[in-house]
Amino acid sequence: MQAPSIGGVMLPRGKGETVRLSRGASLTDFAEKINANPASLVQVMFNLGEMVTATQSVSDETLALLGEEMNYVVQIVSPEEEDRELLESFDIEFGEDEGGEEALVARPPVVTVMGHVDHGKTRLLDAIRKTNVIEGEAGGITQHIGAYQAATEVNGEERRITFIDTPGHEAFTAMRARGAKSTDIAILVVAANDGVMPQTIEALNHAKAAEVPIVVAVNKIDVEGADPTKVRGQLTEYGLIAEEYGGDTMFVDISAKQGQNIDSLLEAVVLTADAALDLRANPEQGAQGIAIEAHLDRGRGAVATVLVQRGTLRVGDTMVVGDAYGRVRAMLDDKGNNIQEAGPSRPALVLGLTNVPGAGDNFLVVDEDRTARQIAEKRAARERNAAFAKRTRRVSLEDLDKVLKAGEVQQLNLIIKGDASGSVEALESSLLQLDVGEEVDIRVLHRGVGAVTESDINLASGSDAIVIGFNVRAEGRATQMAEREGVDVRYYSVIYQAIEEIEAALKGMLKPEYEEVELGTAEIREIFRSSKLGNIAGVLIRSGEVRRNTKARLLRDGKVVAENLNIEGLRRFKDDVTEIREGFEGGINLGSYNDIKVDDVIATYEMREKPRV
Repeated sequence: MQAPSIGGVMLPRGKGETVRLSRGASLTDFAEKINANPASLVQVMFNLGEMVTATQSVSDETLALLGEEMNYVVQIVSPEEEDRELLESFDIEFGEDEGGEEALVARPPVVTVMGHVDHGKTRLLDAIRKTNVIEGEAGGITQHIGAYQAATEVNGEERRITFIDTPGHEAFTAMRARGAKSTDIAILVVAANDGVMPQTIEALNHAKAAEVPIVVAVNKIDVEGADPTKVRGQLTEYGLIAEEYGGDTMFVDISAKQGQNIDSLLEAVVLTADAALDLRANPEQGAQGIAIEAHLDRGRGAVATVLVQRGTLRVGDTMVVGDAYGRVRAMLDDKGNNIQEAGPSRPALVLGLTNVPGAGDNFLVVDEDRTARQIAEKRAARERNAAFAKRTRRVSLEDLDKVLKAGEVQQLNLIIKGDASGSVEALESSLLQLDVGEEVDIRVLHRGVGAVTESDINLASGSDAIVIGFNVRAEGRATQMAEREGVDVRYYSVIYQAIEEIEAALKGMLKPEYEEVELGTAEIREIFRSSKLGNIAGVLIRSGEVRRNTKARLLRDGKVVAENLNIEGLRRFKDDVTEIREGFEGGINLGSYNDIKVDDVIATYEMREKPRV
């Protein structure tokens, strides 16, 4: 039996079967699943009005369109599910405690501090760990994610709490959301003098989405105008009802600056953890967890701050972190001391990775270096394909001509280098969310951790890209090379400054938009004949003002009878003037246009560029 034809292409049609594909799959991947020729799928897409090559990573929508045309149900496998299937192929169970109930032991709660900017999140963390980190920050904003442990005494027993030091600015929403996956409890900081602010609600929504209990720290109770009761009232609208009002949320009034009631806050965290959560893990299995932050250290190479969630990580273990892998050469605790092992809920700085992983990447310990390398390479290929699919611009046959015309669609190419993977990721995420219209597109060609190098300048030179250095500078001869090649390298230490400047640059690439602005109207009262100038209109200015060398149109009985005229001559009595204002009389010459009558109205206007908002 001959296969049916789809758009003139002979292909086996499906019967509604489900085809599972990873994000960023190509037509070749699709063809392998249904035993078809990839070239035939290219032809089908062409007939559907899409130009796609066989090996190009395509978007989820394109795969769904192709599946619908061929009577297949396309199911896009989520990155988490794909990662689980990848690990299962190596007989690795991730995210589960091995062994029975008897193998589980109590672990410290992992806490994230959230809240509105300037409400004292960093000051609170500073008060807890008794060191000052604010001085080293640009613009008072936390620029890195770290983690550390603090101890408090509850009912005569020492209890440890792990804090993830998250940034507070809204530009880091992506990192905060990813960090919440590793969080047991959220501390919501609200200033007693300001009350609930927009980012307070945003942080609250993140905590609720992560389904973690919330402890509210009402900060700045020592400041004039502080009203902790008002904060409690405001938060009841968002479902956080204080215990004293009959709810189940613990509120603690503190002053981070004065160090007041910090112990009470820590005790509230422990009590909330004991009441609402069963925090236990098996310390005897191979370590698994999450990378909180990672950066490139000049002397030590790629280093990552990891949080062990189950098992115990030891020096000498072979680990995979996202698309990075390596043998643990050394581990440091939050105070910089060497440690040999890290158990559940303990943060550690790990040395020995091949490259810098991303903030929020999962890590696990495997038996062999070869297994680690294979997992890392497959993860890297998956991330690369997904990124290509996300950034590929879909070009249909209908708009191909428009896209090919020079200047029809402008593109701003960027290369982002930063000091830590979390910062780079957050900056890229914020920049890609900028939207100033369909005429201008933003594309991140490359992102990485470390100094701006000569290879970055080479890439920027060949693709007309701007290089952004976030808390890093150019190294070696890269600066001289950038000057020689005319590459624009911008350095920033505050993330929202970079976002503002790039947004301004995008708006500058837009073609100017003009709008018509009416200047004034003149009613013709009398007509004077001139052998040299033609007809001259004796007018009374009814509204606004009439200026020489501006555009005009002629209205007769309310209808436009002539467009695109010019005010070429303007006189008041015997004098040439540049403008005549409302209520005054004068003479107007419209150049070669002479078809004017008494009671006609001359309306003048000019085209002004619309400001971009």
